[in-house]
Amino acid sequence: MSFISNLFASSDNPDSLGARLRNKRQKEFEALFYARFKKTDPIKILDVGGTDYFWKNSSLPKNPNIEITLLNLSKEEVNNPRIRSVVGDATNMPEFSDNSFDLVFSNSVIEHLYTWENQMKMAKEIQRVGKSFFVQTPNKYFPIEAHYAIPFAQYMPKSLMLTVLTKTRLSRLNKWDKAEAKQYLDEILLIDKAGMKKLFPGASIYEERMMGMVKSFSAHNLI
Repeated sequence: MSFISNLFASSDNPDSLGARLRNKRQKEFEALFYARFKKTDPIKILDVGGTDYFWKNSSLPKNPNIEITLLNLSKEEVNNPRIRSVVGDATNMPEFSDNSFDLVFSNSVIEHLYTWENQMKMAKEIQRVGKSFFVQTPNKYFPIEAHYAIPFAQYMPKSLMLTVLTKTRLSRLNKWDKAEAKQYLDEILLIDKAGMKKLFPGASIYEERMMGMVKSFSAHNLI
């Protein structure tokens, strides 16, 4: 794959720039994780909106004392015996009691909830069911919008973005399906640092940087 293709490819592609940045962020998370938890402790993790694939390069599923539960609107395929998948709603988790998990983890999910009200609900539920948390989201003001890989797409009218996504190959060198493009344009509500602080009061904010600029924020209470 060429440099240009790697630059614009989805982070699901292991050769993409997004995947390399995610792996770096994952290492930062694991350093914080093992500073908080002992490797011999039995640890229950809830990954809100997560996938089995995300944990492929992580050391955590290799630890026999760690159990990871994926929570999504539909069942996820799972290939690791220490990862299980359940169906649920990130904004309302009555199936879990308070402090059910040692850690609640979420990567690039909270910006997909349509409204600030839903984002507040998800943040509240994460802090209720988890003793600790690590929640990542792209920076609203990073010049290249994370979902479309188009500069300043977050400032464009939705009607214009729909045309750009479906009629051109400016987004990751591909044309989007119209229904999928509409779905993304409706559901994505990017968050800035102040917003993350409001959602997770008292949390530390880890800033992931690219070219000297903040690409994403991760709110956590691991230190």
